Amino acid sequence: MNRKEIIQQLIQELTLEEKAGLCSGLDFWHTKPVERLGIPSVMVTDGPHGLRKQKQGNDNLGLFDSVPATCFPSAAGLAGSWDRELINKVGIALGKECQAEDVAVLLGPGANIKRSPLCGRNFEYFSEDPFLSSELAASHISGVQSQGVGTSLKHFAANNQEHRRMSTNAVVDERTLREIYLASFEGAVKKSQPWTVMCSYNQVNGEFASENKTLLTDILKDQWGHEGFVVTDWGAINERVQGLEAGLELEMPSSNGEGDKKIVEAITNGSLSEEVLDSAVERLLTVIYMAVDQKRENATYDQEEHHELARKVASECMVLLKNQDNILPLKKDGKLAVVGAFAKHSRYQGGGSSHVVPTKLDSVFDEMKKLAEEAEVNYADGYKLDSDEIDEELIFEAKELASQSDVTVIFAGLPDRYESEGYDRTHLRIPTNHQRLIEAVATVQKNVIVVLSNGAPVEMPWLGKVKGLLEGYLGGQAFGGAVADVLFGAVNPSGKLAETFPEKLSDNPSYLNFPGEGDTVEYKEGIFVGYRYYDTKEVKPLFPFGYGISYTTFEYTGITVDKKELMDNESVDVHVTVKNTGDLFGKEVIQLYVRDLESTVSRPLKELKAFEKVALQPGEETTVTFTLDKRSFAYYNVQLQEWHVETGEFKLLVGKSSADILLSETVKVESTISLPISFSRTSIIGDIMEHPAAGPILQETLAEVNKNSEMMEAIEGDQSEIMMAMMRYMPLRALVSFNESFTEKILANLLEKLNEAVSQVISSK
Repeated sequence: MNRKEIIQQLIQELTLEEKAGLCSGLDFWHTKPVERLGIPSVMVTDGPHGLRKQKQGNDNLGLFDSVPATCFPSAAGLAGSWDRELINKVGIALGKECQAEDVAVLLGPGANIKRSPLCGRNFEYFSEDPFLSSELAASHISGVQSQGVGTSLKHFAANNQEHRRMSTNAVVDERTLREIYLASFEGAVKKSQPWTVMCSYNQVNGEFASENKTLLTDILKDQWGHEGFVVTDWGAINERVQGLEAGLELEMPSSNGEGDKKIVEAITNGSLSEEVLDSAVERLLTVIYMAVDQKRENATYDQEEHHELARKVASECMVLLKNQDNILPLKKDGKLAVVGAFAKHSRYQGGGSSHVVPTKLDSVFDEMKKLAEEAEVNYADGYKLDSDEIDEELIFEAKELASQSDVTVIFAGLPDRYESEGYDRTHLRIPTNHQRLIEAVATVQKNVIVVLSNGAPVEMPWLGKVKGLLEGYLGGQAFGGAVADVLFGAVNPSGKLAETFPEKLSDNPSYLNFPGEGDTVEYKEGIFVGYRYYDTKEVKPLFPFGYGISYTTFEYTGITVDKKELMDNESVDVHVTVKNTGDLFGKEVIQLYVRDLESTVSRPLKELKAFEKVALQPGEETTVTFTLDKRSFAYYNVQLQEWHVETGEFKLLVGKSSADILLSETVKVESTISLPISFSRTSIIGDIMEHPAAGPILQETLAEVNKNSEMMEAIEGDQSEIMMAMMRYMPLRALVSFNESFTEKILANLLEKLNEAVSQVISSK
């Protein structure tokens, strides 16, 4: 028998109690075995950016006592690479480490949208943009699962804050949910089939995600075709039976038999079909045996090799935000001051369930000294790590050191206590003592570079006082070596921001509605999240989405398309040519956005629909081809319950960031679907006039009825513009009131003609 047949046979042999038991954990990290039938227990554990396997016999959480593993940059940093291949390599490494530690499923990656920069867990998420997020998540998943280890795409769905996360109700309109918050998961599910999907704690439109049938079955399973099982976030279960019926297969951690009893009781009393339970067990056993069949005995991995990969990855993720007077890369001689406690005690990862015990940990200061052997490299603390309080003595020491140096590099950002799972930030400021240090040093040293370690955007009132700014995010265990590589030019920075940095918190589109009132948070900004809002509202950010500079320069030399007109069920190839016009090898992220030039629905000014990272030697030129399909031009039509393209022209915008568009081309897309429409006596005259089939009929009727009338004279005479403007928003029935020649009978006949005309247009499509 093949594996599927074996699983079907096992389901027949399992007792009701055993089947119910498989739907909850054995303990905190293991599934239940059924020893009499040889069904094994497998282990799942935390770790989007590094394995966090709790040591045996410890407390349940064991946040700081897990086995050593490679700590890679967190998702906020990884996203800065905009590099599918690189993230795939991280996934492969994570999969190998899971195999070595007998872990069947790694709980990650996180694909939630960065609705607000205040979310305490944003360091675990990729982007504010659903396309970028889903593409990177898919690469991560494919990498891990290529090693015979499952992933758990999380937290599904609309988990965009930590404040009251276990009880809050995210109220999101359907179009926004589909285009932003679900789209971030959709591409990853369809492309990479994560073995499991983790439901979030919160409610979505009044139903807990753990028992939301619309999300877990209708969308995830039926529409997207997810083949694995759904697991709760730890403790996210609300009502076990309702959850199972909605499409939630596994409750974690163990409920000590309580959930099992409820399932058995519901099936016994007939309130739950046993077929629902059998379907859940089949999904669970399929994944369990996928892990068993792909288990690699005596698996190992090379810790040093993975550390070197972590260093390469971190260097590719860093985003150079400012480089005035080409202050970077640094020279390897002269006097260099390194200031800030982060230089010796790196903030390299986030807090909470993703906390990794690293196999080794680089010191920024030590790594900088290694790369600049001929330079005099000195250090000052500048601030205390465990407090925001300004220490004037430390400030004085830092100023003294900086004043005697050629260049000063300040390491600042957000300490552990500022951002973590479990709570949100309340502001975008860095600690007062970090800010005071930057401002004080800048008074005695004109050549100041700031390196930030943080999981999310910060305000920068000091930006004008420094010449260099490198966003390091949370760079993992090899951050020290990676930042040294970038600062001294061993690596040319190529990262781009995967989120917008606002000038101030109140500029953020969710500002008035985050984190909500009580247990309700309304997503009133709708689809206008991140750059979609800033671009459309013309609010200038501190740094735009997609921004990042290099030590070399790139010229965008041309754009062509393989067709100028297409149907919405066709695709179009877009060819973009880019040249490295500088003196150094470098990498550039080419970004393609799409704008609907005229739409009957509210749409952002532009939306990211394609991107590619290219590596070019000095003088080298390359052409990248992007393929755009229906989804690239569509919005989610709630009436149709599907993605819809309106016939019209679309502008294809290519550039270095959402704010730096260098090339454009226009294509016309013809819709294969006409929206169902019918006119009534309350239909607006202007809307009828704009319809290609209905407009001429209305005009003809008006002309016939109003021959030689005062109204016709007004429509055709000097007052035509005013008259038509007045009529534009009048309901059709008003013609009866304002024109004695226009009778109810004429109105009825007109409506019959109008609706026949539009129905013929729809049927012809």
